[in-house]
Formats: sequence, C-alpha cells, structure tokens
Amino acid sequence: MEAKKVILSEKEIPRQWYNIQADMPTPMQPPLHPATGKPVGPDDLAPIFPMNLIEQEVSTERWIDIPGEVLEKLLIWRPTPLHRAYNLEKFLKTPARIYYKNESVSPAGSHKPNTAIAQAYYNKVAGIKRLTTETGAGQWGCALSLACCLFGLELKVYMVKISYEQKPYRQLMMKTWGANCVASPSRETDVGRNVLSQDPDCPGSLGIAISEAIEDAVTSGHTKYSLGSVLNHVMLHQSIIGLEAQKQMEMLGEYPDVVIGCVGGGSNFAGLSFPFVRDKIYGKDVEIVAVEPVACPTMTKGPFAYDFGDTAAKTPLLPMFTLGHSFIPKSIHAGGLRYHGMSPLISQLVLDNLIQPRAYNQLQTYGAGITFARTESLICAPETNHAIAAVIEEAEKAREEGRSKVILFNLSGHGLLDLTGYDAYLKGELSDYSLSEEEMKESLKVLDSLPQPMLK
Repeated sequence: MEAKKVILSEKEIPRQWYNIQADMPTPMQPPLHPATGKPVGPDDLAPIFPMNLIEQEVSTERWIDIPGEVLEKLLIWRPTPLHRAYNLEKFLKTPARIYYKNESVSPAGSHKPNTAIAQAYYNKVAGIKRLTTETGAGQWGCALSLACCLFGLELKVYMVKISYEQKPYRQLMMKTWGANCVASPSRETDVGRNVLSQDPDCPGSLGIAISEAIEDAVTSGHTKYSLGSVLNHVMLHQSIIGLEAQKQMEMLGEYPDVVIGCVGGGSNFAGLSFPFVRDKIYGKDVEIVAVEPVACPTMTKGPFAYDFGDTAAKTPLLPMFTLGHSFIPKSIHAGGLRYHGMSPLISQLVLDNLIQPRAYNQLQTYGAGITFARTESLICAPETNHAIAAVIEEAEKAREEGRSKVILFNLSGHGLLDLTGYDAYLKGELSDYSLSEEEMKESLKVLDSLPQPMLK
C-alpha cells in the first residue's frame, strides 16, 4: 500500500519561524498614525501589544527562534500530518496528486493555536495578566482560550454576534478553557453601545469586535489586545505550517505546482504558503492561490488603500486590500472569512503578482466540502471548503489538460462545530450572495479622507 500520510517526528519540528519580510521584492509600506499621518513607531503600539511582539511585528530578520516554552506547548499536537487525498483524486478522475496539511488536529480544531500559544507566552513573560480579543467564526477565540489556559492568563472574547448565535458550541469551548465570551456588538463598551443605538439588530462584524476588544484592552489594567490574523507577527508564527509541509513533501520526493489556502485576514494561508512564496521569489515555478468568498471580495474587488483594521478607527492605518472599515458583511456561514481587510504582507505579495486571488460563491464551497467529506471522510470548516473548491477546480483542469500536477492545500480546521451550516446547505436553505457595485461604492466612501499608499 502507498502511504496515505507523512508524519514528522517531534524531533523534526521546526525550531525557527520564517519571516517573509526578509525576502520580499517590494518593501512593506509602513502603518501610519491616524492623527499625524506619519509612520507608526513601537511606542505608538505599546498600549495595545507587549514590546516583544512589537519587535517581531517590525522585524526583517529571516529566521526567528521559537522559544522552548512555546515549542513545548506546540508539541501537544505538532508536527501535523500531511495527507494524500487518494479518494478525492479517484472521484475526480484526475491525474493530479492532491495533498493537504491537516491543521484540524489541534485541541482547538484549527491552525489558530500556532500563534495563540506564541502570543500568550510573550504576553506572559511581559508581565501581562489579561488579554482581550475578537473572534469571527470562533476558531480564534477557542485557540486563544486554550493558550491563556495553558499560560494562566485571563481572557475576554468579543464574538461577532451572528457567529455567536450560529455556533453556540464554540462559546462553550471558550468557557470550558476559562474565557469570558460575549456577543459583539455588546453593551460592555462605548463602541458596542454606539453601534447598538444605531442598529439594535446589528449582526456584528470583525471590525466592530476588534474595536470593542481594543477599547477594553486600553481602558483596563494589566491588559493587552491579541489579534489572530492580519498582522506580521501572526503570519510569522503560522509559518511553522509551511516549513513542516516542505519537509514532508521533500520526504515524498514531491514539490507542489499549486499551493492553495482560504483567506479571511490571511493567517492559515500565509502559514502554509509563505515558505513556498519565498521559493517563487527565487525562481521556483509554483502557483500560489488565495481563496476568498464572493460575498466578501477583499482582494478580488477591493482597492489597495490605507484603512483602519477596525470599525471604530482605533487601529493604525494599514496598507492593504480593503472593502472599507465600516463594511458589514452578509451573514454567510464562513464566519472566519468575513473581514473587510487583508494582511498587509499578503496584500503586497498580491500587488507583486506572487499570489493569485480568487473568489467563490457559498454554494460552490459547501458542495466542495460535501464532496471532500464523502471521499476523504473529513468534515471541514466552511472556510476550508473555499480552498477545497479551488483544489477541485485545479484537479479538473489537470484532467482536461492531461497534466499530472501536484496540488497542496491547507485544511485549516474541522467543521464539527459548523454543522448548522451544512444542515442549511443540505436542506436547500443557503443561497449565494454577491456584493453589488452600489454596496461597494457606499462602503468605500470611508477611504476618501484617508492617505493613499504608493503604487508602482
């Protein structure tokens, strides 16, 4: 029998994170202070993040050592297996060889603990007692709850209300690990109260939840804010996924022709793809595909602009693809992909044509998830289903071309707590939604008064 999966030993876990800023052909444009319009310095970020994470945020060192205390916790589930999807290949009658990195095996069920563990550690050694954060689908909230439990920190999670209602068991996971989880917008912050006064039925957004979490952090003692995606240090911590995958592919004598991941803010996609993007920068022939929802088409329709990362405009201005910080997404079930902005690192790499963005409709992605479940047995998160839709498209293209290409994607999380979405799909209750030009124009008006990034 041919091997179905490749498992690294614990001794083979990467000891360093990879920082793509060291190899980017176009330097990053700096985040700007909204009051002065000048580049943000470390002191400007200090009220929100501990200095050790700020240092990682601005670092251009290629390799950064993973502390032993972080490795010890990562070894609870890492290294993660690399699987070959033989049954999916057979079902699609494709000559393509399909591999996936299975990040669903973590205790929280997704890739998110890779950075949650690191962030909790760095806050702990900086003397922080309490963290605040937001969460969309709940994967990040669960991951940080686990990490704070392991390092003895308090945690307050502001969960986007529509996901809070759709995914009650994510709340219970957070509470089981000791976190306090509330629906956002909430009545516990000025931001939340202001939103609810204008729209009592607001379904919430990641931008609103971020604003609430930041307000809580800067007005509470011994508290910092923690973000699960978008920022440079998050992409750094997630690089362990791609570094492991490279070792595993090498053991098989394989190298991907296409690397695919779903994208909301960018963390799981960057984690798998950035080590391969580095190879592409230095001449390797590999296609890197970032998949987002048609209902929230940040990269495929949004402009590259300076924008706030949150609705209440409390963050620095980030150079990124955006739909405008006031954007309220429709309540599609892929809650982790409902964010108005995009990682500045990923945004710059899209501008440099090193990453190809694509958008898929909700029904196509659920159909892909059902196909994967009925061939490979795993029920994936709705976010991961976006990546699977692109995988199936690439595999079918390989069949039509008669080309035996290698496809690698990131299975970023399981869908066992997302079954209400599958239920709605199977009952025919879900529908596709495309953002209209009128909605886009209205949402982007908030950018008119903001500085503009430089473009080539």
